[in-house]
Amino acid sequence: MTPRIFSLASLTVLELSPPQMVEVAARAGYSHVGLRLVPATPEEHHFPLVADADLRRQTLARLRDTGIGVLDVEILRLKPETRVADFEATLAVGAEFGASELLLAGNDPDEARLTDNFAALCDLAGPYGLHPHLEFMPWTDARNLEQAVRVVENAGRANGCVLVDAFHFDRSASSLDDLAKVAPARLRYAQLCDVAGPRPDDMQEILRQARNERRFPGDGDCDLAGLLHCLPAGLPLSLEIPAVRLMEQGVSALQRAQMALDKTRALLARI
Repeated sequence: MTPRIFSLASLTVLELSPPQMVEVAARAGYSHVGLRLVPATPEEHHFPLVADADLRRQTLARLRDTGIGVLDVEILRLKPETRVADFEATLAVGAEFGASELLLAGNDPDEARLTDNFAALCDLAGPYGLHPHLEFMPWTDARNLEQAVRVVENAGRANGCVLVDAFHFDRSASSLDDLAKVAPARLRYAQLCDVAGPRPDDMQEILRQARNERRFPGDGDCDLAGLLHCLPAGLPLSLEIPAVRLMEQGVSALQRAQMALDKTRALLARI
């Protein structure tokens, strides 16, 4: 049986440069990493892999030395003013790193235009061997699983996929019944974490938790067993578990990456 892919997501160890992140992933026992080519927010500390050829060379050298692969690259945003052709340089860098998955967010309230742009991005990404994944998040214009699936299916591209993140699945009140009906070909990897407590009424608090305070698998209140049973067997898992509080307490990036992987493996062994 092929061993399951475990990938270290950038947000889990956002303070690390890409070469440092590859090193930590290797030491902690991951097989892959996810690289953040475009920052998620203007405030985020960012390592400019697309613009900095020397940083790309260093990162590629660490990937070669460690044998770590790149699962996904992130994060593009489809906005009302988006010109999909402008993403080509980012896609080329994703392909240079050997990524197969591309993560994006839907930030366009016009669903027809969002769908058209998603289809155009799939067409642009195809020659680079990339599969665009629309990640639903409750504060974006692809708010839940149902809407993300509708956009991807209406776009009608074979390489178009939906990204299920356990945090957003919980906070968007998406349903396991709906997830069980998604075509397996639309699910090529998932992001795993756990979530503590009931869903906040305040969207800003949901956003704060998403970016800063998630829980390691098994340490929260999500039905992760139910979620994993509805996903294709052996699906690659990207562990995206920002824990700013632990970082501020002096828990190192390596320790956090190790805890994420150990607790994920323990959860899988239980279920």
